[in-house]
Amino acid sequence: MKNPTIVLGVCGSIACYKAAEIASQLTRSGARVRTVMTRHATEFVTPLTFQTLTRERVTVGVFDEKESWHPGHIEIADSADLFLVAPATANTLAKLAHGIADDALTSIALATPAPVWLAPAMNGKMWLHPATRDNADRLASRGVRFLGPASGELACGYQGTGRLLEPEAIVAEVVGFFERL
Repeated sequence: MKNPTIVLGVCGSIACYKAAEIASQLTRSGARVRTVMTRHATEFVTPLTFQTLTRERVTVGVFDEKESWHPGHIEIADSADLFLVAPATANTLAKLAHGIADDALTSIALATPAPVWLAPAMNGKMWLHPATRDNADRLASRGVRFLGPASGELACGYQGTGRLLEPEAIVAEVVGFFERL
């Protein structure tokens, strides 16, 4: 990789523990990883985890920036070579599909000129719900790339489609993207 800046969005899904491995692998591959977490994600994994793995400050709130006159969420959006949300919840898909920017992650996603990739993770029934399917289709029609979801055993105990792709598969897609540039 040519030292790209990847903004890693982390949403409140049990799969967000896998995002820590994604952040670690991307950092080891030479990327600058700037993590943005939803408040719900912090219920599963702490910002300190990502800060330690990436050696970068983690953003949770739109008003976290205290070091500059420049709005932090805009600076992060502008710095991105790729905006990757892993895991992406049904809630975040809905917000992005409808242009709702009510937290740092969705504000950055709407402000970035970088490609946006989403790696969904949710209950299979949620993934198959017509509203979620419509939101995914709307986002795909705007050029958003989806990585997964995968099928298999879900955290809720069901079998189905809704698993986050394995971190290695997500990282391989990201690395491959930058190698082709």
